[in-house]
Parts: sequence; C-alpha cells; structure tokens
Amino acid sequence: MIALNRRTKIFVSKEPTDMRASYDSLFSRVKNTLEKDPFSGHLFLFINGGRTSCKCMYYDGTGFVIISKRMDKGTFSKINPMFRGEIVLTGAEFGLFFEGANLEKRFIESPAHIQKNINILQ
Repeated sequence: MIALNRRTKIFVSKEPTDMRASYDSLFSRVKNTLEKDPFSGHLFLFINGGRTSCKCMYYDGTGFVIISKRMDKGTFSKINPMFRGEIVLTGAEFGLFFEGANLEKRFIESPAHIQKNINILQ
C-alpha cells in the first residue's frame, strides 16, 4: 500500500526507464536525473519506453519501497519530454495514471505550446 498524503509529491521521470532497474539504479536516477533527495518520502515515478510498465520508488522511513505495474492492455499516458519544468502529479492524478486513465492533456500541453497557440489566435 502506498501511503500518500497531501504533502507527498509525485515526481515523474521524463526519460524512459529500463524496467530491470532496481533500488540502486532508481536511487541514482532520483539523485542525478531528477535532482531530488531519495530519502524525502516523496514518490518517484519511472515509465518504460513503450509505456506498458512503470515503477514507483519511495522511502517509507525504514527503507525503500518499489511498486511496479505492467498493463495488460493499452499503455500509460504519454509524458512530454520537451516540457521544460519538472512534472509533478497530485495524489489524485497519480491514482488515475496508475489505473491507466488518459491524462495526456495534462502532460502534452507545455507553456511554450500554449503561448504559441495564443500567438496564432491573436
């Protein structure tokens, strides 16, 4: 069971992750790629290139927990690797994502994309 509260942030890695990665590899990705503290208690989400599998890692105060899921049918929502900022989900968004809901609108529209559309409309 994942214990999320309102203070828990879910940081999403924009780069595809090899699902053979385990504790040490994911720990390294949190520190070096996401530039976050793995011991923070926040949840870190990693998705494979085909978007059929994901892994979540967090520190529960006594050790690291990894939860993984492979979709039977379909894929997880697309993550926009061109989004300039970090992608942080709420607990509700993570729940929807983990169940396979389509959240592509949430990930696809970046500020640059929105500004471009506003300029076209003017």
